[in-house]
Amino acid sequence: MKRSVALIACLAAVATGGHAVAADAWPAKPVTIIVPFPAGGGTDAFVRPLAQQLSIQLGQSVVVDNRGGAGGTVGAAIAARAAPDGYTFFVGGAHHAIAPSFYKGLTYDIEKDFIPVTLVAQPPQIIVAAPTAPFNDLKGLVEYARANPGKLNFGSAGNGTSHHLAGELFKLQTKVEIIHVPYTGAGPMLLALMGSQVDLAFDGLGSSAQHIRSAKVKPIAVAAPKRSSAFPDVPTAAEAGLPGYEVSTWYAMWAPKGTPQAIVERMYAEVQKAFDSAEIQKVWLGNGSEVPRYTSAEFGKYLHAEVQRWASVAREAGVKAD
Repeated sequence: MKRSVALIACLAAVATGGHAVAADAWPAKPVTIIVPFPAGGGTDAFVRPLAQQLSIQLGQSVVVDNRGGAGGTVGAAIAARAAPDGYTFFVGGAHHAIAPSFYKGLTYDIEKDFIPVTLVAQPPQIIVAAPTAPFNDLKGLVEYARANPGKLNFGSAGNGTSHHLAGELFKLQTKVEIIHVPYTGAGPMLLALMGSQVDLAFDGLGSSAQHIRSAKVKPIAVAAPKRSSAFPDVPTAAEAGLPGYEVSTWYAMWAPKGTPQAIVERMYAEVQKAFDSAEIQKVWLGNGSEVPRYTSAEFGKYLHAEVQRWASVAREAGVKAD
């Protein structure tokens, strides 16, 4: 009788693709996190410390695989096609809530082809200027832009990224004309900003923080309802005269659709455990983000709301992929 029960259990595991066994034994080998942007950007500022902490907790290497291109959609497509065996996860962000309304013919659906795990970080965006920019605050920026239409430009991590749409939202709310200059990621964009090849950027605080501290870029205003505890001297956009301008360059983790629920739940629990570590909290604070505490379901609802919000901005601004 015992042998029959064991045989039935074995056949059940085979029938479900071995997911029951995989969930129990996970992880039995290194885990890969696909990041859809070049190394050195805002995503890396959070995902690499998290991967290191998860490696310690799981007893297996957690490897970050940067796959940049097309505003984060190339890496997302690769992650969507990954085997749903619990050994590939995806960390993207606000860009992927924008992509559905910006890019035509996407080969994946961010809400249907992935399972939400949790929000990883939620740093506000910050308006930053080149060191040689002819203004030092938001009032000066708007006045200069209105007096010199089309003379200022702003860099982004690519067409359809949160940097791009945040700039378009800024243009809509201030009625100024500034030119968009797309780069292949936040890292190249920031290098251009520090070298005064572009005048402005609407960047996530996570990737700009170190450059603000070293005075390589000038902080103008935080696009959040309250000041950042990491930069308490930088005013919010509302304080500086632009109420309602609020943007977060958030980052989140997904699993490919079909990943065993037990593994998704385990990864969620491990991320929450990582958030409790003093080192992660220190890094998050230094990068201008509080530690988010979203359940998988709460993150799913947040994602849907962001998809709807940015679709509205894209329509109003009349922007689309080149």
